[in-house]
Amino acid sequence: MFSSQFDPSQRAQAVSTLATDDFDVLIIGGGVTGVGAALDAATRGLKVALVESQDFASGTSSRSSKLIHGGLRYLEQYDFKLVREALHERELLVSTLAPHLVKPVGFLYPLYEKVRERTYVGAGLALYDALRGFQRSLPGHKHMSQKTVSEIAPSLRLDLVTGAVKYFDAQVDDARHTMMIARTAARHGAVIATHMKCESLIKNGKRVTGAKVRDAQTGKLISVNAKATVMCAGIWSDELHAQFGLKPGYNVAMSKGVHIILPGSAIHSNSGIILKTEISVLFLIPWGNQWLVGTTDTPYTSNPNTPQATREDIDYILEQANKVLQPKLKAEDIIGAYAGLRPLVANKKDSLTTKLSREHTVDRSAPGFVSVAGGKYTTYRIMGKDVIDLAGIELRRIIPESITEKVPVVGADGYFALVQQTNFIAEKSGLSAATITHLLNRYGSLINEVLEVIEDNPKLSKALDKDLPYLKAEIYYAASHEGAQSVDDVMSRRTRISFEAPNHGIELAESIAAIIAPVLGWSVKERKDSVRAYLEIAELETSSLGISMSSV
Repeated sequence: MFSSQFDPSQRAQAVSTLATDDFDVLIIGGGVTGVGAALDAATRGLKVALVESQDFASGTSSRSSKLIHGGLRYLEQYDFKLVREALHERELLVSTLAPHLVKPVGFLYPLYEKVRERTYVGAGLALYDALRGFQRSLPGHKHMSQKTVSEIAPSLRLDLVTGAVKYFDAQVDDARHTMMIARTAARHGAVIATHMKCESLIKNGKRVTGAKVRDAQTGKLISVNAKATVMCAGIWSDELHAQFGLKPGYNVAMSKGVHIILPGSAIHSNSGIILKTEISVLFLIPWGNQWLVGTTDTPYTSNPNTPQATREDIDYILEQANKVLQPKLKAEDIIGAYAGLRPLVANKKDSLTTKLSREHTVDRSAPGFVSVAGGKYTTYRIMGKDVIDLAGIELRRIIPESITEKVPVVGADGYFALVQQTNFIAEKSGLSAATITHLLNRYGSLINEVLEVIEDNPKLSKALDKDLPYLKAEIYYAASHEGAQSVDDVMSRRTRISFEAPNHGIELAESIAAIIAPVLGWSVKERKDSVRAYLEIAELETSSLGISMSSV
């Protein structure tokens, strides 16, 4: 009945529907929490709309460590409830909800003492394993000798490291996962439109009855009517509350986290590595044939729209990693970098805020208006459930319980069977088995839609670039099925070329624009403008670093 396809015609229909229909719930914000709330509400049988001022995951949700994890360091804070909750969500995502997108990843926890530290760390990881319960898709932790560590991770300094404990978490392309949740919500009836900026609330007396949103493409201002308005604005929460003239029961403080990307040859290890620092932890994460290393944790008070990695951030990451690595990482080896902002919640003592966990808060700052902030990427589903539970009170009727624990993300259905058929699909499509595996791990059972694009235009079966895994068909599909509306949408979020390719992949911007222009109906000027806009973003990202990026 409903389609998960996001293309220009779908967007036009969504904008029209927003202006004419009345909704149970209007959600402001298209990060992982917002789309998770949209899916939660739609699968309860509610009539749902979602508007996002930019692109899906354009803020924090595309700039995380890309880990689905329980939060090992929270054990030291005795926050067992949070860890248990996150581990349950990790299990669901790996096994049922998004196995095509969320994959196990192993980490070595290096040890520097032979007895006391091994006992302490081993006990912590034993508890970490125990808190996940009886459903276990990932292996348990395992103690390793110095000799075994030297074989697995030759880059670790054996004059310091006496052994290690290996454990497993999971990783995800956060921007892709967020977009796929949005597609799943649309598949279940949610009306979704990006590049729609919320400018003000509609009120009937003190009650909020919707919002006025402006279409960035046409400039038209439309009114969206809803019984409950739900704000999932993350780092923009304080700004929007002030804009709307509301006083919430919490404030959001921003913390900046920076990551760098290095070539696979920079670190010799067959496993990820986690290092404890004086501030927090540092992850060395395998990312395809590259390494993702971070993160920092520093207070941030500047423009939330343009967080940037600085030379100081880079130096900190390199310094922490180089304490245990040989050969040492060098600034000139860095391929890319990105900065994200964590929305950290501080509750006000005199508020009616419901603090549902240490990590996220839901709040009702006016009749008909609720919000959620804080939290971890891993627990997005719980956050969506909690805020819709609160919003349901505004509907003045009994609504069904959340069922998102049982609702797979589009592409999950049939994924495991398709993996078994990789060679058959490769033979039939004329693509290599490695390419089919790549496509299955990005699209799951939606791979047939990508293959149909290739059937219609065989030239799109070619690689976009010899050093990147993406096919030209994937670029086309980003605009024809995944809602990409600009070169930046494609390079920064539908793919991760913006940090995977040297110099932010700016030499590929023109060819990407040429592929998506027919889908989006661009004029020559619109095509050039989109390329120029991406080049300006890339320049801004690079200028703050003060280093020469790798050209490997």
